[in-house]
Amino acid sequence: MTTDAAKMYRAFYKSPIGDIEITATAKEICSLEFVQGKRSGKASELSPALRKCLKQLDEYFRGRRRIFELMLRLEGSEFQLDVWQALLDIPYGATASYRDIAQAVARPKSVRAVGAANGANPISLIIPCHRVIGADGRLVGYGGGLDRKEWLIEHEWKHGGQVGAVPPAKAKKAAKSEPKK
Repeated sequence: MTTDAAKMYRAFYKSPIGDIEITATAKEICSLEFVQGKRSGKASELSPALRKCLKQLDEYFRGRRRIFELMLRLEGSEFQLDVWQALLDIPYGATASYRDIAQAVARPKSVRAVGAANGANPISLIIPCHRVIGADGRLVGYGGGLDRKEWLIEHEWKHGGQVGAVPPAKAKKAAKSEPKK
């Protein structure tokens, strides 16, 4: 017999950059990922956690939410949990490098391990792994695709990033397109 706390629920959210699948218990979000290709599985009845998540996603994509206020169910190694917490500390509209995250978790030589933990993030967007960029400012590695990563970073800059600053993605593209002297 499944208790209500253990019962899993599923919903889909139609974002400007593709469908998102969310799974949750009655109280906690368990996963959030962009759907690659055709949806697998069907939506279930909405749990209170899913209702709250869908509302907050809508606010985020409308530029009206900067911080998600949801209970999360995270399962991973101690290192992964530390990395995911460090990702939550990256402010809306800002970016950090894998090296920055390695230093934040007091493991400055673990840049590649940070990349692996970032890639294993089960609740993308809410745990903002899209805000992690290469040490040289380039957009690298995002399970949802680099086009989505670029869109999300630019969206956050547009709705609250540093005034007058150019988003890192645009700055890098501009630098690459300038003629060499």
